[in-house]
Amino acid sequence: MLVSRSATCLVLRSPSLLRRMSSIYVLPIDPAAPAATATPVDAAKLWHTTPTANAPKPPKAGTTHLFYGENVTAVSSLGDKFGQKKGDERREVVRKTVGSAIKKVRELGEAVEGGNVVVDASADPHATAVAAHLALYHFTLKTKPTSAFDPRLAQPLPDKLTLSAVSENGEWETGVVYGQAQNLARTLMELPANMMTPTIFAERVKAEAAGVPNVEVIVRDTEWAAQKGMRTFLSVAKGSQEPAKFLEISSWTRSHYNGGAKDAAPLVLVGKGITFDSGGISLKPSAGMKLMRGDMGGAATVSATALAIAKLKVPINLVVLTPLTENLPGPTANKPGDTVYAMNGKSVEIDNTDAEGRLVLSDAIYYGSTEFKPHTLIDVATLTGSMDYSLGEVYSGVFTNSDSLWNELHAAGLREHDRFWRMPLDEEYGPQIYSSNADLCNTGGKRAGCCTAALFLKSFVEGVEPAEGADEPSIRWAHIDIAGSMEASGSGPYHEKGMTGRPTRALIEFVRRLAQQ
Repeated sequence: MLVSRSATCLVLRSPSLLRRMSSIYVLPIDPAAPAATATPVDAAKLWHTTPTANAPKPPKAGTTHLFYGENVTAVSSLGDKFGQKKGDERREVVRKTVGSAIKKVRELGEAVEGGNVVVDASADPHATAVAAHLALYHFTLKTKPTSAFDPRLAQPLPDKLTLSAVSENGEWETGVVYGQAQNLARTLMELPANMMTPTIFAERVKAEAAGVPNVEVIVRDTEWAAQKGMRTFLSVAKGSQEPAKFLEISSWTRSHYNGGAKDAAPLVLVGKGITFDSGGISLKPSAGMKLMRGDMGGAATVSATALAIAKLKVPINLVVLTPLTENLPGPTANKPGDTVYAMNGKSVEIDNTDAEGRLVLSDAIYYGSTEFKPHTLIDVATLTGSMDYSLGEVYSGVFTNSDSLWNELHAAGLREHDRFWRMPLDEEYGPQIYSSNADLCNTGGKRAGCCTAALFLKSFVEGVEPAEGADEPSIRWAHIDIAGSMEASGSGPYHEKGMTGRPTRALIEFVRRLAQQ
């Protein structure tokens, strides 16, 4: 039903009166000072026709009104006192505002499909691009209409909506890469385990890298891992019929593209790649086990980060390593009490086969720190339920031997609102994992489980402690536990319920800043 008319648009109560629209405008507006935008639409005039324009309380950020006419226009409030906000706080307001508006447009469905969404990005081009692409993402495997995520598709489906920007100041495209990278990580994590095996994961990353300059993807097999002595990694793999893979993504000088200065020590990222975690013989409870399709979240985020860094042509030498396997209770699976000798020669007692992530990471971390001799190594893993209980979904936990590395990660996380919280890396937790018959035990009990897991991984980082006579260690190392932040249990302004793909954007931002030092 028509309720009012303006020179530019009709304001309708019923979207059923819509016809298919070719252009959709998304216009963030400061309610305290509504201004003209670089579009044919008079956003300020439209805003003054809305019920909230003259309401006693200023509208919250993300309050959105839709106008239907020749085109669809979404006018969304930047909230109270937007003009006074600065820095990271201001950027997050922009994300919430743009994301809320994009979600409203997306909900119109067939009426706008095939249209071009034109976003006013003047408030913050980068944050606008990130929010728009994250909010437009919707994972589904329903067949009507055909899902873009259907693995049976021979060719990708065209996007239901395309995004472009006005007033973008050159930063829009960078934000697009950030948002698309996180969406790739979300997709890898969301696809069920039968559609995202170690082999499929490796093939998907190779396909995503095809045509991207300055990046090389190498897929290693179990024979290669055995030759390297990766016995803890392979011990987890033997419970599954799916062959394990060890994926290496490089932008380094050793037969690879030289992203940074010649012969410069690289940055190494390691991601846990358990494509499904049943717990093995120490079987998990069945309730919620399907979430363990996302136990390769570390591998997904670091792989997406590597591809984004290559697309952005960041001048840095980067190596990404992801050990990929399932953890299943097959007839040859690890048994509680088994002892394995890791690649670095340490003996490891497997007290609980559900603590498999640190087993696959231990060999990958040691290989990365000895083979490539990086200045910085960061591992990312959905490692412990303890972290979920500690920080929930809001922060990713960081354990590190370096104050400077923590400061850099913290700043990058704040910039992208993909935040980190520093956790204790303290040897006083050591007796919990040092007291078995082996050098290390893969669990230290329920207390401080995320802390003992980090200490376990520290034992495999070559150079993590200062050498004799040295003041500083030869390598900066951080372990990022994303067991809580891997999933959003509810929908937000620019994300939906499900796997998050975090901390992809924070990692990209960290790497870009590191390259500028």
